[in-house]
Amino acid sequence: MSTTRVIEATNLMKYYGTHKAVDGISFSVNEGECFGLLGPNGAGKTTTFKMIYGSATISSGELFILGLNAKSHIRKIKSSIGVVPQENGLDPDFTTLENLLIYANYFGLPAKSSRDRAMELLSMMQLEDYADRQIDELSGGMKRRLTLARALLTKPKVVFLDEPTTGLDPHARVWIWEELRSLQKQGATLFLTTHYMEEAEFLCDRLIIMHKGKAVVEGQPNDLIESHVGREVIEFEIEPKEVEYFVSKIKDRFAYQVMRNRLKLFVRGQQTTRDAIAYVTSQNVTMRKASLNDVFLKISGLELNE
Repeated sequence: MSTTRVIEATNLMKYYGTHKAVDGISFSVNEGECFGLLGPNGAGKTTTFKMIYGSATISSGELFILGLNAKSHIRKIKSSIGVVPQENGLDPDFTTLENLLIYANYFGLPAKSSRDRAMELLSMMQLEDYADRQIDELSGGMKRRLTLARALLTKPKVVFLDEPTTGLDPHARVWIWEELRSLQKQGATLFLTTHYMEEAEFLCDRLIIMHKGKAVVEGQPNDLIESHVGREVIEFEIEPKEVEYFVSKIKDRFAYQVMRNRLKLFVRGQQTTRDAIAYVTSQNVTMRKASLNDVFLKISGLELNE
């Protein structure tokens, strides 16, 4: 079965003066998948994201979206994509429904069909009872859902989501996750940036972690967890003066990470938690399944040794 690529980026570069914000990143996104772009602050992910949806110019490299060259067909591309930016950008002078209708008018959608579509989306986002409310009357979660509804007005083939759940409470965050999963099942392709590793692990089929403008790892979340961390993590407190002693005991046996006064042992391959526990003397021990957050901390280089 053939795979349709909806985004193809090759050696993308972005300079701000002499500063190289993005340094030759390449990747592709397949139709119907959720693709994540992760990285610590300053890694270049936001700049990459903005280049892809047309908010920032490309210094060099090639980018094709839905088969169109982003350098010469960005206007046409924008008519086929939806964007959920970090800032909601809703107009407080208009009601919830009016915000959608004005946006639809910007794209030249017929008045009747755009109103029907707007009401359909408000219902989907459980905002139909707030159609005539002013924006300032909506909660943060409602505003985020309205911003997502706005991005879906044109029935886009690709939806770009820039930190879609930042600032939301856990209930609202999970609600949006489920809606995004539903969109994907309906055939939408999702492109996501997020600081929430749990969010990326839940939503993404594949992802890239960036560091200093480059893509340092790419793959499926579970594969990245297994290959870079392992199955389980044992974490315990140590005294700063004991760090060298513990490291000397484990450095040839376990992958590990020292973070302030805590030591993390990564259980992988043929190792078992029993093997690792033998090196633990603290009573304050946490044993848990390895996560994408562990991979992120490892890749971003926070006091990591291995």
